[in-house]
Order: sequence, then structure tokens, then C-alpha cells
Amino acid sequence: MDAVAAGTSNGGSGADGDAARRNNTRMPKYSKFTQQELPACKPILTPKWVVSVFFLVGVVFVPVGVVSLLAAQDVVEIIDRYDHACVPPNMTDNKLAYIQNETIPKDCTRTLTVTKEMKQPIYVYYQLDNFYQNHRRYVKSRNDAQLRDYKKSNTTTSCDPERFTADGKPIVPCGLIAWSLFNDTYSFTRGKDNLTVDKKDISWKSDREHKFANNVYPSNFQNGALIGGKKLNSSIPLSEQEDLIVWMRTAALPTFRKLYGRIYVDLKANDTIIVRLSNNYNTYSFGGKKKLVLSTATWLGGKNDFLGFAYLIVGGLCIFLAFAFTLLYLIKPRKLGDHNYLSWNRHPAGR
Repeated sequence: MDAVAAGTSNGGSGADGDAARRNNTRMPKYSKFTQQELPACKPILTPKWVVSVFFLVGVVFVPVGVVSLLAAQDVVEIIDRYDHACVPPNMTDNKLAYIQNETIPKDCTRTLTVTKEMKQPIYVYYQLDNFYQNHRRYVKSRNDAQLRDYKKSNTTTSCDPERFTADGKPIVPCGLIAWSLFNDTYSFTRGKDNLTVDKKDISWKSDREHKFANNVYPSNFQNGALIGGKKLNSSIPLSEQEDLIVWMRTAALPTFRKLYGRIYVDLKANDTIIVRLSNNYNTYSFGGKKKLVLSTATWLGGKNDFLGFAYLIVGGLCIFLAFAFTLLYLIKPRKLGDHNYLSWNRHPAGR
């Protein structure tokens, strides 16, 4: 009996303790947000609403697509691939030996014909194919602090394998991106007139002002045994090395264009442009291609048919769906909110 009494006493004290703890527990503060009682818009997607939205999207997208395509058609482009054409005939079977031999002249002359009148400014691009600037190790091989801060100009962290020279001096700018800077050059003439290429403001203003310092200068750059690309003038600060700034903004795709400069002269149809270029950049080791591009621009930018076709396809699809849903609603209408269409209300034979 004593044991039973003790057990009963302990059980009672345990129950009293639980009740006390429950009473002492703070109730959560009432809130419409926590109780999900906030006013909310719960639109019902009726057939009329669905058809109207599809039709409205189609009506807007189709004209935008047409306008985009017309704007793209106004862009005039001249594209010339020269990496194969500029190899001497006796070196076509060994292009890598040609580009790596410094004693072989790399000068090349190309003739371009203007097919349609080109209004200034005419943008000069170089295009590289099969060049993966988005490779993880390549993208990481740079030090942004070094580029924008004079006090950290000797910092070469994350710049492997282009951090130091053979005698241990820090490279500025360091990293594979800067080391592989494009180094082909172009000059243009029309008849007896030289066409000046303006290379000012070809980079982003935000990059010049915030990512590359005006008191950081190149040092020990391209001083190793293996030269990757263009050399930089050590007396010009990085903020004014616009070819470098353009190159350091890496491309997302293996085929890309980068701005080389602008020509502020109108070109007429059938004009002949003589291009004298230096074929210095090595794309032969990885099967790449090099192209020179002269292009005009419209209010929409350069030539890009994809945007116009995308708007047309989406708009056309929306209009098609609007008509399809309209016909379906007219041929086989359904009462809104009819419980008979619920699966558990259907007759088994109709399943």
C-alpha cells in the first residue's frame, strides 16, 4: 500500500508540474500574418481571363518581334576570317610552327568590299571562336584588388600560374586572363585615305573608374620565357589601358566579339577597304578562329536576329493558344465550379 501511495503521490506531483509548466508557457502573440489571415487576391482563372491574357501577350509580342527584326536588318556587317588566309602557303600544314616562329613576318593584307552603305560610327571588333574564357581556372586567375588598389599592387593571390617572374618579382597585372591579352593589330585605308581607328572609351566607364586604378602601372608583365599575348606600356596606368580592360571582361560563350575601336567615317557601297593586320595571336594551338568584323549599330544595338525571332515565336504561340482555347470553350463549354467534374464524383463507367 505504501508503494502504491508513493506511486500515486509521485504521479500526482508529475501531473501538477506539467500543468504548471503549461500555465507558465507564454502563448504566442496573435498575428494575422502568422495565422495566415492577411487579405489576399485569389483570382479565378476563368476561360475568358486565360484567353484574354494569351491574346494580349501575343498582340504585344508580335509587333515587338517585327520591329526588332527590322532593326536587325538595318545593321550592316562585314566579317572576314583571316587566321587561315594569313598563313604563308609553305606553312599551311604546320600553322603552329608558323605562329611560334618569331623570325617569320606576321604582316598580312586583306581586301574588304562594302556591300551596303555604312553610316558612322563603324564599330571594329575582333571575334574569336572556340576560346573558352569562361573556364573556371581561367576566370579565377586574376586579382581584382591588385588592379584597383595601389597599396595591393604586389598582391598576386589566386593568379596562378602567372604570379611571379623567374626571379620572384610580382607580375602586374597578374593571372592568365591578362597574360593571354589579344595582340593582333589592324589599320585601314580607303584609296589614299587612312581610316583612323578611335580606341578611346571602348571599355565600360564603370570598369575604368572603379576596377582599374589610375596609379597602378604594369610591371614585369610578359617578361617570362613564354609570351602569352600583347605587351603593355609600363608608363601608362591600367585605367587607360583600354584594350586590357575590354579583354579582362571575360565572355560567357566560346564564340565572342570584343570591341577594338571605332571609325568615324561613312563608307559607301562598293568601297574597297584595305586592311593591314598583324597576325600575332595564337589560335592554332587550340583550333580557334579569328575574324575581323566591321559593323554599324541601330537603336537596338548590333545585328541580333534571335531577339526578334524569340518575340515572334512566343507571341505567335500565345495567339494560337488563345484561338485554341476559344474554340474549345465554344465547342465543349464547361460550367465554372461544377462539382460533377471532380474525380470522386464521376461515375466509374465514365472514367
